[in-house]
Amino acid sequence: MRAVLIGLLALWPALSFASLSADMVVVHKSRYSLSLMKDGKEVKSYWIALGPAPRGHKEKEGDQRTPEGRYLLDYKKTNTGYYKAIHISYPSLNDMAAAKAKGVEPGGMILIHGQRNSWGDPAVQRSNWTNGCIALLNKDMDEVYNAIEPGTPIVIYP
Repeated sequence: MRAVLIGLLALWPALSFASLSADMVVVHKSRYSLSLMKDGKEVKSYWIALGPAPRGHKEKEGDQRTPEGRYLLDYKKTNTGYYKAIHISYPSLNDMAAAKAKGVEPGGMILIHGQRNSWGDPAVQRSNWTNGCIALLNKDMDEVYNAIEPGTPIVIYP
């Protein structure tokens, strides 16, 4: 009986997040946090890395900023240079109009993703290393990837 209890306790972390699900994702860039939300309540929060210019809304391709505002997590990717990835629906029509008014391209392919495939799975990730994406450790990416479905809203705050 004791061995069974010890075995169940060893599985507890995996079992406790097996049913983790979210109906919204909230990112606070200034806090370097990504939170999974369910029915308006935070389910779990993660430390994130951003690009080298984390302040301000993404304005143009190559500015290494993460967009701010409300978007959708519109599809999941496994065939990528990163462990796993979820696409953010940037640029919106407003983003495209703002970029056009400035005579620049808005950029795109903004993702929530794990670590670069060439890095393996480090225990700690560097800060501000992406090109404007939102990066998680691979174990955290697994949880986020499994907790959301395509079409889940994401709100990105400064």
